Amino acid sequence: MAPTPVPGRPKLILASASPRRLALLQQAGIEPDTLVPAEIDETPWPRESPRKLALRLAREKASEAARRIRDDADWAGSVILAADTVVCVGRRILPKAETIEEAAACIRLLSGRAHRVYTGLCRVDQAGRVTTKLVETRVRFKRLSKDEIDAYLGAGEWRGKAGGYAIQGIAGAFVVSLVGSYTNVVGLPLAEAVGLIGATGYPVTLGWIAKG
Repeated sequence: MAPTPVPGRPKLILASASPRRLALLQQAGIEPDTLVPAEIDETPWPRESPRKLALRLAREKASEAARRIRDDADWAGSVILAADTVVCVGRRILPKAETIEEAAACIRLLSGRAHRVYTGLCRVDQAGRVTTKLVETRVRFKRLSKDEIDAYLGAGEWRGKAGGYAIQGIAGAFVVSLVGSYTNVVGLPLAEAVGLIGATGYPVTLGWIAKG
């Protein structure tokens, strides 16, 4: 359901089709006016670092959303928020697992070791100015048995997830330590995202009263 219009409030566009990112914004009392998913090539460039990849893809998603609304007077002056999350071990970027073989390779690699999760954020404000931010979280998995890995793969939660897992699902039981933002690992670091939105003058606390 679209948020109730508020005089003087800029419209907010979330450049994502991710239900997790939308749910996180809604958790913070923010309801985007519309979703404009950006279809872009997410293939890393040769020798591109995980940090640079997350930021580049976030910028490209925001740019694509801005391009799509450019000639639509109804969306002029909107605030656009885009994000991209990358899971890596060292400089090795893990894929968004689409096959059980990809998921198995990811989970076996993550078992018993630490990895990093980066989310690049990109905000386009009412004047078209672009601001980016990178958020990092360090996560360590326990060592997983073959039975645990096989059962997890059979559950199918890995499909379409960066690194083959969603921390808010079964894989949350694998995490023995986490340093940084939990919501970053889910897919949208809320403190940073809300801060970027609020810096445009968007009334981020308006929805908090209704949630109370």
